[in-house]
Amino acid sequence: MTRLDFTSQRLFVDAPLSEGARVELSREQSNYLFNVLRLGEGARLLVFNGRDGEWRAVAHAAKKTAALTVETRAREQDFLPDIDYLFAPLKHARLDYMAQKAVEMGVRRLRPVLTRRTQASRINLERLRANAIEAAEQCGIIAVAEVCAEEKLDRALDAWPKDRLLIFCDEAAEIADPLAALRQAGEEFKKFAVLIGPEGGFDEAERARLRDVAPVARISLGPRVLRADTAAVAALTLVQAVLGDLRG
Repeated sequence: MTRLDFTSQRLFVDAPLSEGARVELSREQSNYLFNVLRLGEGARLLVFNGRDGEWRAVAHAAKKTAALTVETRAREQDFLPDIDYLFAPLKHARLDYMAQKAVEMGVRRLRPVLTRRTQASRINLERLRANAIEAAEQCGIIAVAEVCAEEKLDRALDAWPKDRLLIFCDEAAEIADPLAALRQAGEEFKKFAVLIGPEGGFDEAERARLRDVAPVARISLGPRVLRADTAAVAALTLVQAVLGDLRG
């Protein structure tokens, strides 16, 4: 495993990166580097864009906005396991937490789905993406999770692809060995999705619909009822350990 540099400040930029490139920073990024972090002229940091790997760069201060000069590549671009995370949106702070933890756990896409008991029907996608980027910056991730627009759960299930296993975390499922269940169900697949329901759970019509989806794996997360944000971490840990990039 590549040894990560956690001593250098990391910054996401939405610009092409290559040796010698000059990257203009937004006013917000300039303020963050030079006023919040109090970096000086010539400060060195790591930058990434989710496409070109991670690069070492030098910061140049300016009165209005700053810029970076890209120097050498620090890491080649890597790619996240093909895992979608489908979730019923929560209220602000807990949604921020859940999005950050899902990104830390290595999901490739964040997909909000609206269920009959969803707490919040409107999603601030810019805020969701900002949380995804912040988590990547802080945790050494260079492949930024895609943030998808919200959609109704029924519509997502209507178009469910046959080559992506849907892992349905169901508090009403029989308590059994979830690791064994995932190994058996996921043996033939390379694409996965984890679905966590709303705080009030899925209603009976939704449960019936989910049981009819193919392919689907219905698993329990144990004898305790978990909050949605806790369930996200628990479920993604199990999936990554059995089917994702924690298998070694």
